[in-house]
Amino acid sequence: MPKNKKIVAAVEDLFFVVKINDLAKRAGFQPEFIKTQDDIIERVKAEPPALLIIDLNNIAVSPVDLIARIKAIPEAKSTSVICFVSHIEAELKQRAQEAGANMVLARSAFSTNLPQIFKRHAGSL
Repeated sequence: MPKNKKIVAAVEDLFFVVKINDLAKRAGFQPEFIKTQDDIIERVKAEPPALLIIDLNNIAVSPVDLIARIKAIPEAKSTSVICFVSHIEAELKQRAQEAGANMVLARSAFSTNLPQIFKRHAGSL
């Protein structure tokens, strides 16, 4: 059975959109960038992705609430939620972790570690 190749991203920062898109495709994933919380929830319920990437500074999706809602979806139990945030936002990072994020990284660390993150989630792709 093939591994799940879908990635959903709640990211609007063009630098990260380009980087995620490029590296995800190289790792064999199919990235999808979705702009609203309701659309993300609907997408995850219909076909849970292997990975959900959330920019915690993307206020358009209410990121902490989105994490809690995703973690409450039974079908999304195996979906990893990886977030990135400005390094000065320690309180937001803490709230994301409490809501259920699997990993929260500073923006620079996320950018640097993205190839390894995809490699870890790619498994046998």
